[in-house]
This record gives sequence, C-alpha cells and structure tokens, in this order.
Amino acid sequence: MSEPQHNIDCGMAMPRGVEWGTLALILVCYGLWILVLALLPQVSLTLTVLCLGGLAALHSSLTHEALHGHPFRNRLLNEALLFLPLTLFIPYGRFRDTHLAHHQDERLTDPYDDPESNFQDPAVWAQMPGWRRRLMRVNNTLLGRVVLGPLLGQICFMTEDWHLVRMGDRGVLRDWVLHALGVGLVLWIALATPTPLWALCLGAYIGLALVKIRTFLEHRAHKDCHSRTVVIEDRGPLAWLFLNNNLHIVHHLHPGVPWYALPRLYQANRESYLEANQGYHYRSYTEVFARYLLRGKDPVPHPLWSSKD
Repeated sequence: MSEPQHNIDCGMAMPRGVEWGTLALILVCYGLWILVLALLPQVSLTLTVLCLGGLAALHSSLTHEALHGHPFRNRLLNEALLFLPLTLFIPYGRFRDTHLAHHQDERLTDPYDDPESNFQDPAVWAQMPGWRRRLMRVNNTLLGRVVLGPLLGQICFMTEDWHLVRMGDRGVLRDWVLHALGVGLVLWIALATPTPLWALCLGAYIGLALVKIRTFLEHRAHKDCHSRTVVIEDRGPLAWLFLNNNLHIVHHLHPGVPWYALPRLYQANRESYLEANQGYHYRSYTEVFARYLLRGKDPVPHPLWSSKD
C-alpha cells in the first residue's frame, strides 16, 4: 500500500468556523430553484426542466457536503439547511447513512458491504436470469447509467429499505417519513408556480442522471483500497456542478476537507495522490465520455471477489 498520502498536511484546508461561501451557495441554489419554477415556464418548459435538473444535481452535491460537516460544525443545522429534497427521490438520512458507510475505504466496491458498489457477487451473477444480466450490462455503460441508472438505483434502494422497515428498523422508517414531509413541501411550493409537476419530476430525474456521471467510475476493483478511487482532472462545468468531487481520491483521504479546498490541495500534492491511487486518473470528463459512453469500464461481477465464509 502506498504511504505518501499519510504525509500530506491538509490542516490549512480544514474549516475553522462557519463556511460562509458554502452557506451562500446553498441559499443561491434554493433561490434560483424558486425563480426557475416561477419565471422560466413562461419562456420555455424545456429550459425549465434543464435548469431544474442542473439545480437538483447541485443540491445533491451540497447535500454531500452537509453530511460531511459543512457549512456548519453542527449536524442538525446542516440537515435543516438541506431539508428540501430537490432531487425528490432520495431521503437525506438514508443518503447520509449509506454514504458514510461507503467511506470505509477497506470495503470499497464490496458487493455487500459497500452500499454504493455497482459490482455483483460472481456467484449471484451466475444465477441471474439472462434479461437481468443484459440490463445490468447496459447500465454498466455511461449512457446506460445516465438513462437507466436513476430508475434502477431507486428500485434497488427502495426494495432494500422496505426490507429494513419490515424487519423493524425505525431509523429507516423515520428517514422516509421526514423525506415525505420534505417532498410535500417541495410539491406545495411547485404548485404555487406555473411549473407543472411532470416538469419538476423530470428535472429531478435529470439531476440524478447528472450525478450518475460523477459516480460512474469513481471506484474500480483493486487489491489496494486507495488504488480503487479515481481522480478526474477536470475544471469545467461538471467539476463545478459536482463541487470538485471529481478529485475523488482527495475527498476519500480527507473527507472533512470542504469542496472549495480540494483543487489546491490536489495541485499542491498531485504526485502523492497519483502514487496513492496508482495512477487511476483521467484528464477530463470528455475523455470519460469518449471511452465509456457505449461500453462498460468494468465487468459487472466483481473480478477480485471471493465469496465470504
């Protein structure tokens, strides 16, 4: 395992108090969302849907910041700020709990213990019906992940949570109840504007589809846990929309560092990070699209997986 990443001093990048820039961005995101709902339908419903999609993706990125302790050091304040679910479909509490479990790097890509893994146990894969394997292969391309990924992910996510609720997990039930209240408030706001609910829902789906671009190749199968996490050296609109989480190895090694500090931390220690993840990097999202739009990056069955005892 590489060691240089342990020598990186990220102290100067760690927040000391309220992150006013992040707080302002959250408020701007909500403000723009309301303006889009209220004003853009009179101009173009297509533009309305696209803008709602971009804002939903940005809100998802801000939700990711909140669960990692930004902009406040107080968890309840952060959760209250992101209470309105602009993506409509994912409860904040469930995203928080599954994502923090995902941050146990030694379990990254584990078909069972990493909640965000897209890999399957080879033994389970071998028993799947052919139609399902074909569907998962399509979902394993970038185009498939963007078009089908939000729907397939939602079905799997809700099925697993339903099983947890049936087994008596009150925390999961609480998170869904709170989410329903948030969705109700979002719908109430939308109904007071000219935006039809179908446009709101389609915009939310587009937002989740945009997020799937980021998550598509964040992690690969590799024996060394740090070498599983990617860097995409992109500084364009997608990197901004993802709040620099394309520099993913930096985030996984320093999950408390806020989004705006990731680029300078990466640039100051670029060689150490690329050594830590053994060169798992791409120059831009343009390169990612060119390589994987119509083909998978990895096999669906985990190539290094051996069944648990």
